[in-house]
Amino acid sequence: MKWKRSERLVDMTRHLLENPQELIPLTFFSERYQAAKSSISEDLTIVKETFEEKGTGKLITVSGAAGGVKFIPIMTESEVREVVSLLMGELGHSDRMLPGGYLFMTDLLGNPRIMDRVGKVFASAFADTDIDVIMTVATKGIPIAHAIARHLNVPVVVVRRDSKVTEGPTVSINYVSGSNRRIQTMVLSKRSMQSGRKVLITDDFMKAGGTMLGMKSLLEEFGCELAGIAVLVESDHAEEVLVDNYLSLIKLRAVNEKNRTIELEEGNYFVEGGK
Repeated sequence: MKWKRSERLVDMTRHLLENPQELIPLTFFSERYQAAKSSISEDLTIVKETFEEKGTGKLITVSGAAGGVKFIPIMTESEVREVVSLLMGELGHSDRMLPGGYLFMTDLLGNPRIMDRVGKVFASAFADTDIDVIMTVATKGIPIAHAIARHLNVPVVVVRRDSKVTEGPTVSINYVSGSNRRIQTMVLSKRSMQSGRKVLITDDFMKAGGTMLGMKSLLEEFGCELAGIAVLVESDHAEEVLVDNYLSLIKLRAVNEKNRTIELEEGNYFVEGGK
């Protein structure tokens, strides 16, 4: 089958978007489209310029025998601010107030379009960070973890509160919850994580950071390295946050149950290293 240039460009773009962070040899495209490498290089130049002009991401060329091209999803600052503004608008409704200073977010976490955009926001921030795995705690952090993993093209590991017989041997730790100072337990299957992995941990809501600290301690048990922390919403409170160098999209400043008001502001994403 002889591919027209327009057909090559469409199919090439689709393949790159579906395989982010993956180094693809030029020979793959050359053989796929039965075209000379010089023609493939010209096509990739067009795709690269379009990606960069439209803010889709970067297309990096790696030279050498083992080289090729790699698509890196990136969001512009204006796009990130648009996502943050959308989240603040959705989360600011008084009917989202829950006891204990929490917000109802299940509907947002279950919205695939919103989660995909959130995932790309965090993937943009960690685009140049060496990450092997995304880790979160069951259950509400799972949609965010999978959304980030989709754009970084890495697997997801889910930590649980109790062991399941279907997961085989496990490693468990006790940690102190930062918000209520209670002793809690985290469990992870031994088969879920190899030692030496660089791990990005994420969750939907963070108060004092006790859960994040617990996941960090669990990584140490597996001989893995913390690569970063991504939080959808962090709560503003008088207590000292137990973890450093985290990124958040939204900060919950205050909840007034008497007046039924929720005060939100941008998280630290644009201060602490967001693109």
